[in-house]
Amino acid sequence: MVDPEKCIGCGACEGVCPVGAIKVENGVSHIDEDICIKCCSCEGICPVEAIKINK
Repeated sequence: MVDPEKCIGCGACEGVCPVGAIKVENGVSHIDEDICIKCCSCEGICPVEAIKINK
């Protein structure tokens, strides 16, 4: 879901996630798929298009 090669660890996705499923660790975003509701808010806000949500 997160391409670690593209992710710049800016935290924009973490801030927009309505359920707290995203954490930035070691400069890369990680999405907890057990919590993610696939709202795609993070996908839309990512400035480097590192996130792709599979619905």
